[in-house]
Amino acid sequence: MKANMRSQEQDLFTLKNKVIVVTGATGVLGGSFVEAISKHGATVILIGQNEVVGEQRAAFIRSQGGEALFLKANVLVEAELEAAKNKAVEKYGFLHGLVNGAGGNLPEGVLSPDQDVFTMNMEGMKKTMDLNVWGTLLPVQVFGPAIAKSGAGSIVNISSVNAKRTVTRGLGYSMGKAAIDLYTKWFAVEMANRYGDTVRINSIMPGFFLTKQNKSLLTKEDGSLTDRGNLIIKNTPFKRFGSPDELTGALIWLLSDASKFVTGMDIGVDGGFTINTGV
Repeated sequence: MKANMRSQEQDLFTLKNKVIVVTGATGVLGGSFVEAISKHGATVILIGQNEVVGEQRAAFIRSQGGEALFLKANVLVEAELEAAKNKAVEKYGFLHGLVNGAGGNLPEGVLSPDQDVFTMNMEGMKKTMDLNVWGTLLPVQVFGPAIAKSGAGSIVNISSVNAKRTVTRGLGYSMGKAAIDLYTKWFAVEMANRYGDTVRINSIMPGFFLTKQNKSLLTKEDGSLTDRGNLIIKNTPFKRFGSPDELTGALIWLLSDASKFVTGMDIGVDGGFTINTGV
């Protein structure tokens, strides 16, 4: 009896027979996402621009007995996303989920310490916002209809603690992620009004994780922390950065039937950063 109950609980979190699209699949966090999704039984469609890394990751998943397909596409180019969607649907029929892993901070969208606040790189800010906002909305517009048709779809966006707390220097990134927060809530209601409970949208709010985009801001060449890195650790109750695989529990839950009554929510995985007053 107990064994059957455990089996039913585990089945709630399975992604078996699902086809999940992951944008930003060639990045640091994207790598953890696609491996976790595959381990939980889903077919993974990797979307990214680094063809070498994308093909390597897809091949690794297949070598482990999983099913994966890499499709090269820029999340800001609708025609490339449409081509990828058509190939995915042609090969697998239905799509059941989308993880909008593409995004991040760009160097030109960062205000350097020696730069006057009134001489910010406005084009850099716009480029950073475009990546995070339109790089999320466009994939939803393109892949969303196929996901809705599956009858049990889930879309997961990536927010950030930068959307909740004032974090200096990265204004474009913060504004972009704040827009994602509102979009997730707005779109959840609009989709529910039109599609009922057949497709959901939620977001994950990561704390500070070392990625290619922020590593130089947070660590020095010798691996020690910069002043900014030290401030983050000081204000994170767990006193460390997150590990990419620590995001996957929330991700699998949101993609699986275990969260089928959850929509429009932002799930924090931040080591306590956003709740800490510093007192």
